[in-house]
Amino acid sequence: MSTDTEVRIRGLRALVEALGTVEAERFITLILREPFDYTQWQRQLWTEKNVDELSQAAMAMRSASPNKGMEPTR
Repeated sequence: MSTDTEVRIRGLRALVEALGTVEAERFITLILREPFDYTQWQRQLWTEKNVDELSQAAMAMRSASPNKGMEPTR
């Protein structure tokens, strides 16, 4: 299991990789500024996909990630 700091670092890296630095910062600002129910968002996020489809997509993204194996050392 990862520490909170490791999760934050990996999360920020994922945001920057997906959105770029400026848009990642903008996303964080939007999340902090607006009321946000993460649980409700997750329930509505993938309603059109089943668990197998989500799992396959996640595995494909993981193996294609240029940062694979770049997690912080402990």
